[in-house]
Amino acid sequence: MESLPSFRLDGQIALVTGAARGLGRAIALALAEAGATVALGLRDIANDSGVAAEVEARGQRALPVQMDMRDLEQIRSGVDEVVRRFGRLDILVNNTGIAPTNLALDVREEDFDRTLAINLKGTFFACQAAGRVMMKQKSGRIINMSSQAGFVALPTESVYCMTKAGIAHLTKCLAIEWGKYNINVNAVAPTFIHTPGTEPVLSQPEFNAEVVEKIAALHRIGEPPEVAGAVVFLASPAASLITGHTMIIDGGWTAI
Repeated sequence: MESLPSFRLDGQIALVTGAARGLGRAIALALAEAGATVALGLRDIANDSGVAAEVEARGQRALPVQMDMRDLEQIRSGVDEVVRRFGRLDILVNNTGIAPTNLALDVREEDFDRTLAINLKGTFFACQAAGRVMMKQKSGRIINMSSQAGFVALPTESVYCMTKAGIAHLTKCLAIEWGKYNINVNAVAPTFIHTPGTEPVLSQPEFNAEVVEKIAALHRIGEPPEVAGAVVFLASPAASLITGHTMIIDGGWTAI
């Protein structure tokens, strides 16, 4: 019988950073729905916002892990804990990120450093920790969170845009280095998505209307499952020949 692509993740062990809410929560639940055991990287392990219970309600195991992405020791120990508990790590989703808004002339050094520490430095060292595990296994999938902001200029978001462009290029570099170990490294780059993090700006009618207009093809704000679906695809056997790619999920914003 002809082999057909599989989108299932049965038996796979996944780790999602920033899993407590928003895109991280949606991605964790989507991975569980596809059959994966899901470790939840959390800035505050005492408050997982109920995501672990939601994963388990889908019939999968969940493991909350303390992972403040500003702390390299927590990043490394978080990955180690997943491997110690489950014996392997098949999928890493680097979801954690922040997006402080400020004019370039007003950016303070501490804001600059914090944004790079979480968005770029944290992502890099999580990849490094997971990569070491996946090299030994001779297999693995890494999906990083870039943004359409890495491909278009957003006023007042210069530092954020810079980090997301950096993630897209980091993804290419790691894909080239680690392909020989059967590790696929990709990224997703969403537009504005309805999440608790975007609610303050999207609740402003004028800003919301401007964003909807710029989403040139579909003219609507995205929803978390629309990003989570792309992550599941990239983590699945169906995407086995895709690596070094950033999938832009922007409703057509960058198409013109």
